[in-house]
Amino acid sequence: MSIDLSGGMPPVSTRVMNLSNFLTESARRHPDDIGFVWGEKSWTWAEMEARSAAFAAALQDRFGLKKGDRLLVQSANNNQMFEAMFACWRIGAIWVPANCRQSPEDIAYLAQSSQARGILCGAEFPEHAAACRDIGFVVGIGAGLGEDYETLVADHLGQRPAQAEVNRDDPCWFFFTSGTTGRPKAAVLTHGQMAFVVTNHLCDLMPGTGPQDASLVVAPLSHGAGVHQLTQVAHGVKTILPVGPKFDPQEVWSLVETWKVTNLFTVPTIVKLLVEHPSVHQHDHSSLRYMIYAGAPMYRADQIRALETLGPKLVQYFGLGEVTGNITVLPPAHHSADDDSMRIGTCGFARTGMQVQIQDANGHEVAQGETGEIAVIGPAVFAGYFDNPEANAKSFRNGWFLTGDLGHMDAEGFVYLTGRSSDMYISGGSNIYPREIEEKILLHPDISEVAVLGMPDPVWGEIGVAVCVARSAGVTAEALLDWLAPKVARYKMPRHVVFWDEMPKSAYGKITKKMIREELLARGDLPRPETKTPEKSAAQ
Repeated sequence: MSIDLSGGMPPVSTRVMNLSNFLTESARRHPDDIGFVWGEKSWTWAEMEARSAAFAAALQDRFGLKKGDRLLVQSANNNQMFEAMFACWRIGAIWVPANCRQSPEDIAYLAQSSQARGILCGAEFPEHAAACRDIGFVVGIGAGLGEDYETLVADHLGQRPAQAEVNRDDPCWFFFTSGTTGRPKAAVLTHGQMAFVVTNHLCDLMPGTGPQDASLVVAPLSHGAGVHQLTQVAHGVKTILPVGPKFDPQEVWSLVETWKVTNLFTVPTIVKLLVEHPSVHQHDHSSLRYMIYAGAPMYRADQIRALETLGPKLVQYFGLGEVTGNITVLPPAHHSADDDSMRIGTCGFARTGMQVQIQDANGHEVAQGETGEIAVIGPAVFAGYFDNPEANAKSFRNGWFLTGDLGHMDAEGFVYLTGRSSDMYISGGSNIYPREIEEKILLHPDISEVAVLGMPDPVWGEIGVAVCVARSAGVTAEALLDWLAPKVARYKMPRHVVFWDEMPKSAYGKITKKMIREELLARGDLPRPETKTPEKSAAQ
């Protein structure tokens, strides 16, 4: 039986707040407070709002950008990039930021695939702008490239275009995936979705955050850090941007002390670099309340070191760009350096307003503790991939978004990641999940970083190759395998170990199997094929 609650009225409105209103409201309530800091320069909330509105007017009047149009962005972190984000939203346009470390050819593909009308480009990337020669217009951040951003802002200062009317499902951001399994795809984020994400971040990740706080940027604003900083704007929290173009732990800890930074968003490899750098002991970081890490689980050995150095300030969240980070959360109260006081290996429980399920290949929920694919539904799930029906068909099943991550769930709803489904390999007929082996190897006192991946082998199908970064030159492959042997089942043992001085990392500081695989092939560090017949064992 269905009940009609409409009373003959038209459908309820789906109109929502335009995201640019977050900046407008902070400028209204805290006009003279500092909103953004970059080196020796700082801007008040009122100045940020005025500059953003001026650029919105320029986009609208000078270039004819309108609701639904796309602006591609190729830029390192700066205040102009941040202002332009709100300018796009103000007029209903779509923000399309790129990974600034991509090649000109990559950016040309993003321009074409997103159907961008124009590009905002840092002056240090002339080749990227040239590769997008068919695009409608170029605005340069810095002299000598297209129309100058600062000139446009100065010419339109004082103009305040009305905020475009937007509905819940109107796109605001094309969030490009990292492309670890092919060409990057544009995940469509919407105004209604992002308003939920901002609220959820403040609720689950950093409760109590407000105008008295400060947030430090240590990752590109084009992706997760941009979402995090949008959250800060919503509550009037100042954003601090390091001056140096490269990540510098000394600078980070100095800024934490100077600006009394209370939260920062990063990834496990960056946390590791920060807590292992001597400067962590040279600066006061007592103001820090939330060290938020995402993008990958943190290895237990690194967790313990961070907790012992920083105290109970770690917050983990698990989520993909397609769900804007909103799948699970592990707050400070659930982190501990004591193994007996922590659920080791968990990435937390479902975020507020989200539902998480572990499913089999047919979409059925698996039994407690059983490994399957992590699926999620809720308001933080994106609207789908732009102009990519094939990817959409593969990524959704019965309304659930399929993450491609494997894991299991315990009786209390805590989720444990096994790894990406694409990371799993089959050796001698057995499924092997690298994450478990990596955790064991990192317990060795001389191993700093490790990645285990399956490589083709004519006898076993695939074999495990462990790529390691050592803290000292004394450890050998043979010694490491001897040390590891009692700790993992024989069929899970890597059959080859290589040592590198450092791991290749993405622009976001993450270690990706795709990059390591490519580097293994480029270096010729692969083992010679085995000729031994696979043994038959109960484990296999």
